[in-house]
Amino acid sequence: MSRSLAPTDQFLHRHIGPRDAEIATMLESLGRSSLSDLMDAVIPAAIRYDGALADACGEPLSETEALAKLRRMMGANQVKKSFIGMGYYGTHTPAVIQRNILENPGWYTQYTPYQAEISQGRLEALLNFQTMVAELTGMAVANASLLDEGTAAAEAMTLALRAAKRRSGSRFLIDADCHPQTIAVVQTRALPIGVTVEVGDSEDFAFDDSVFGCLLAYPGSSGAVRDLTPTIAAAAAAGALSIAVCDLLALTLLKSPGTLGADVAVGSTQRFGVPLGFGGPHAAFLATSEAHKRRIPGRIIGISKDVEGRLALRMALQTREQHIRRDRATSNICTSQVLLAIVAGMYAVYHGADGLCAIASRVMRLAHTFGEAAEKLGIELVHRSYFDTVTLRVGERAAALHKAARAAGYNLRDYGPGDERISVAFDETASADDLAALLMIFGADQPLVVSEHDHFAADMARRTPVLSHEVFSR
Repeated sequence: MSRSLAPTDQFLHRHIGPRDAEIATMLESLGRSSLSDLMDAVIPAAIRYDGALADACGEPLSETEALAKLRRMMGANQVKKSFIGMGYYGTHTPAVIQRNILENPGWYTQYTPYQAEISQGRLEALLNFQTMVAELTGMAVANASLLDEGTAAAEAMTLALRAAKRRSGSRFLIDADCHPQTIAVVQTRALPIGVTVEVGDSEDFAFDDSVFGCLLAYPGSSGAVRDLTPTIAAAAAAGALSIAVCDLLALTLLKSPGTLGADVAVGSTQRFGVPLGFGGPHAAFLATSEAHKRRIPGRIIGISKDVEGRLALRMALQTREQHIRRDRATSNICTSQVLLAIVAGMYAVYHGADGLCAIASRVMRLAHTFGEAAEKLGIELVHRSYFDTVTLRVGERAAALHKAARAAGYNLRDYGPGDERISVAFDETASADDLAALLMIFGADQPLVVSEHDHFAADMARRTPVLSHEVFSR
């Protein structure tokens, strides 16, 4: 009988890493006497902890003890409801999708469908995703997902750089109302390839043949919805390609980028049933015209026929494949979000066109109810045309309003010290109670008057079909 009170579920005996003898052999080949000696050689002193790990971490814990401690730490978190927006939204994942796809190892354990002959179901689900994106964006072809919106925007920039024929320079415009994280990723990608990024107001920008492309927000990060047609026309006249960063839910009610004349459309599909994942990643999309289909990064699922004439699905285009094209590869991107793209595509299949339009209309009605009530309180609206995000100019009250919102259990978009704006972004999970609570924070004490504003003005309203393919209705 053991008399020890130490935990018996030690992880060490189940660890499959190198054993002491193997570590000694590796250290000998590296010319180092110990692991500490090796760390001294390879980790700069400026970033290395100077004390003993045992002092910092305490006594070693078993797996069970560590999980219990982490749960206690997590229990101290204060979970507030997010109305920040900026490309991330609450969403309801339909239970049938959550149980049968998101939590099903038959779907979530596979990285990508390389073996088409045994991946027909997965390929069909990704074809649904592509069809959804192509129809909502008004583009001819879409890929089977990328890592996130920032990555997709950066890939679209390099596509424009390769495609723009008439140019004398390498300037690229980014609309200042794009999400800040998207701007940052594009700037990072532009630096090593010699692209000069200019962030500013796209409406007042002077295009010339030194500009090869522009990234336009549709809707903007602050919620603004504006007609991109004049900017797209000016870019085309100068030989530059236009890239619209768009929201698929908004596109059920809003003119598609293809209708406006954009060359490329990118964005995130997170709000289509994909739970918030601490900032990402979430499946992004890139769609474009037939003219640029062979410049698309990632992979495209296509329909073919087998030797007996039956329809079969395959990866029809892999322009990113560096193992084939090497230095001539269209892109070195090799990360898609297959599982999350499938969830987003199935969300569209589950709801269908009518369901998505109903969700979008309700979100827009919530936002406009809030915006109209804020105006009655004497608060200035920064934009008159918006979908789900209301930006208010509140003066010196910003810090106090954020504090009150947090106390009530809500996080709103904070533009930083000295900025007089606050944005409130509504989503599928927002309720009438949330709306009333938010208005109380801003000073409302009257009964809620629900807005009937659930559509865009005629010049911006979508006139083309929403998800007309039979897979979204049958």
